[in-house]
Amino acid sequence: MTDATTTTPYGAQTDREQTDEPFEGVYPAMTTPFTDDDEVDHAQLADNARYLERAGVDGVVPVGSTGESATMTHDEHVDVIETVRDALDDIPVIAGTGSNNTAEALSLSRRAADAGADGLLLISPYYNKPEPQGFLNHYRTIADEVDLPQIVYNVPSRTGQSIPVDVTVELAEHPNIRGYKAASGDLNLISEVIERTRDEAFSVLSGDDGLTLPVLSIGGTGTISVVANVEPERSCAMVGAALSGDYDRARALHHELSPLVRELFAETNPIPVKEAMHVRGRGGPAVRSPLSRLSEGRREVLRELLAEYDEAAPGTVDPEAVDPDTVAPAATGDGE
Repeated sequence: MTDATTTTPYGAQTDREQTDEPFEGVYPAMTTPFTDDDEVDHAQLADNARYLERAGVDGVVPVGSTGESATMTHDEHVDVIETVRDALDDIPVIAGTGSNNTAEALSLSRRAADAGADGLLLISPYYNKPEPQGFLNHYRTIADEVDLPQIVYNVPSRTGQSIPVDVTVELAEHPNIRGYKAASGDLNLISEVIERTRDEAFSVLSGDDGLTLPVLSIGGTGTISVVANVEPERSCAMVGAALSGDYDRARALHHELSPLVRELFAETNPIPVKEAMHVRGRGGPAVRSPLSRLSEGRREVLRELLAEYDEAAPGTVDPEAVDPDTVAPAATGDGE
């Protein structure tokens, strides 16, 4: 799903050959901007989608956890997908359509397909804690009924349970189940999934921004990313460099992005990234209850950090110059 050769504004010539991987590159997990009346701001949403496409991302993922799908009605959900699809020219829309209710996930997946989605991201059933056969039945039901490429999303910090590796390997054999979003924070588990699905047309995408480069280094194909909403060019440059084998460049960009990644998970996602988008003029900071706006102290830290990225030439943000007493500690596994 990527061009064979692209050049980003950040000097990373990706120069990678077209592969058979179903999902490859950078897919921002889009935020959903809201108006002061708590309605979806469709004009801003469309503008954000166009901005990301111009920045060179390989696709977008609306109405996932970063898009606050948990507090949106199904009609809002579908309207968001249609707005994003209509705003874009030539990149795929991978819509979040998961639920802990198989019938509900199937209904929403069908509606997303009708709304123009090019693929589906399906969080594993949360709260219910299904047995392995329940996972298999859930995902196969949707894959059998909706003829779109689908990504299994493993984020145990939000769902309460990790998808067993054996289950993922079985699901990878289904022709419509084409990818796995890895947000467990467990590199051993992710490595085993990659190892055991290498013979399938199956992509493993990082779901933790802080682990994107390690996941790529062991055979991952890209990322569904929060930080790419704020720094899409740098994110594309890092992933492109890694996929083309330029790990010196990829490591430099990984470390350049790391302070921002840590700050974007200082509070529950998507609270900080909504604030960062607000600072960058890409929508208001409002999140839907029961989430609350970023705390005032963290707002100032984030503003100062973003100013450093705005002022620095590409590849020159010095991670050592960031005050370690103000930037949040590393956090993984919250999900994107």
